Amino acid sequence: MSRPFQIANRRSMILLLSLLLSGGFFATTLFGYFVSKEAIRSAIIGQDLPLTSSNIYSEIQRDLVRPVLISSTMAHDTFLRDWVLKGENEVTEMARYLAEVKIRNKAFSSFFVSEKSGNYYTGEGVLKQVKEGEARDDWYFRVRDMQEDYEINVDPDLANRDALTIFINYRVFDFDGQYIGATGIGLTVDSVRHLIREYQTRFKRTIYFTDANGKVVVFGSQAETQPDLRTRPGLAAQLDQILKERSGLYQFEDKGDNHILNVKYLPELKWHLFVEQNEDVALAGIRQTLYVNLAISLLVTLIVTFLSYLTLGHYQSRIEKMASTDKLTGLLNRHAFAILIDKLLANYRRKPQPITFLLSDIDHFKRINDQYGHRTGDLVLANLAELLRSTLRAADFAIRWGGEEFLLVLPGCTGEEGLAIAEKLRQEIEAATPSAEHPEIRTSMSFGVSQFNGSESPEQAISRADKALYAVKENGRNGVRLAADETPARNPA
Repeated sequence: MSRPFQIANRRSMILLLSLLLSGGFFATTLFGYFVSKEAIRSAIIGQDLPLTSSNIYSEIQRDLVRPVLISSTMAHDTFLRDWVLKGENEVTEMARYLAEVKIRNKAFSSFFVSEKSGNYYTGEGVLKQVKEGEARDDWYFRVRDMQEDYEINVDPDLANRDALTIFINYRVFDFDGQYIGATGIGLTVDSVRHLIREYQTRFKRTIYFTDANGKVVVFGSQAETQPDLRTRPGLAAQLDQILKERSGLYQFEDKGDNHILNVKYLPELKWHLFVEQNEDVALAGIRQTLYVNLAISLLVTLIVTFLSYLTLGHYQSRIEKMASTDKLTGLLNRHAFAILIDKLLANYRRKPQPITFLLSDIDHFKRINDQYGHRTGDLVLANLAELLRSTLRAADFAIRWGGEEFLLVLPGCTGEEGLAIAEKLRQEIEAATPSAEHPEIRTSMSFGVSQFNGSESPEQAISRADKALYAVKENGRNGVRLAADETPARNPA
């Protein structure tokens, strides 16, 4: 029987196919990821972040700048100035006025501090008197001496159990331009933080405000302490430049992540608005898509590789069979013999054992072709080949040597044993009916037998078998002969 005949290393081909597929998928997926990443990054820098800053600025104009306008209105209010110039006599009138401002504008507190009397008025009357040297009153004397019309600062509110409050402190002048006090309203830091948290939720950005020195004055976190920007190395290195330029787009690294920062100066509040985007967070979605795509690519690669393995195995088997077998008889061809005999000789060199060659030829085969045609001749040839193959052991193999010649290779058999096998085959072929369509056709075969002696080449051993076969034909055909054996070939009576 013939052994599997390999003409290619299927594993190498499958491995190469897998590498090409996975490499192609990987390269395509990564290329798409980097293109998308750059597109998203460009959109963040060129559109999203500036637009977010503008939208937040508009929100602030409504939510935070409005208290500045209210304080400005109070500072220029005729009632307030007339009341001060008339001697601050009716305290209830000022209290009612401040209470109305507070309620109407939904402020946390409203106040007026008189330069003349030092009284600190709220919606409930006189809270206290401000005094120089008292730490809690430093803000007033700072406002009195400053050049700007107003300031925004964060302080505890004495009138509201020291709740942390954002105050708009506006300087008040009489009709002749003389300084007469400070007025304004206050908003709780928590309420402003709530607004910022709403912005952050809506715009999915980190938002905070700093003063002119870069100190964070309002932020959206729940933390008790204000974050210190100068402790963030990537941002601290360019913070002074950012504050100097007031507005612009910046980038920095923090804890291994790349951050994009848009800064906008708010002159009404005298604060800087920082809108920060963690680029890695923004790319989390596309990164997740990358992982999914890679997983899909791997799955597709495995499926395609497996199907290719099955398909290639099927077609490779067919190709190997076509390349190694004779199409008419199904026996191995000479090309297959050249490969198999090399393996057989390699085994012989490791562990010597007898190898016997049987070279056979169909007697008078030309007469069958001439009398019955080549179609019948081919059928006879194929049936006799099948008879030879079915008689051999699993370790043996049969080759169509050419025309009507066959070579049988019998590993583990001596010449004498091969001679007996040849005689048995001769008798079976002589008794066989090789054509069902023409049962009258009878034929016979002649055999030459040689045992490989270990020092010769396979071709030399086969040549000796050929000489023995020639001797059988010279002696009347339908016989067997062992090469180098001078005993006359045995012929039936």
